[in-house]
Amino acid sequence: VQLQASGGGLVQAGGSLRLSCAASGRTYAMGWFRQAPGKEREFVAAISWSAGTTYYADSVKGRFTISRDNAKNMVYLQMNSLKPEDTAVYYCAGRKNVLATRDASVYDYWGQGTLVTVSS
Repeated sequence: VQLQASGGGLVQAGGSLRLSCAASGRTYAMGWFRQAPGKEREFVAAISWSAGTTYYADSVKGRFTISRDNAKNMVYLQMNSLKPEDTAVYYCAGRKNVLATRDASVYDYWGQGTLVTVSS
């Protein structure tokens, strides 16, 4: 399965972006992670296969929303009230397991990343 993330770009602080992740085949639980320059990759959000369970990093809770369309093999990350500290390369990831998780080590598939830059 290949994952293709898109939707990144340059936005002013307070603005919004919607990231999309297209999967070439079926994946189950999905997640978004990000890596800022000079920093380690960190968890952003995850969603179970049924979409009944979602997890968010504390830093994005209330501002970001993860969703999915299983019929289209798509996952989305709606990002509102963006801050300069949200600047990073955002990666989507997929699992062969239905359960959502914050643990990056258990994801089986990774996309190539899309750059989000938030200016102050």
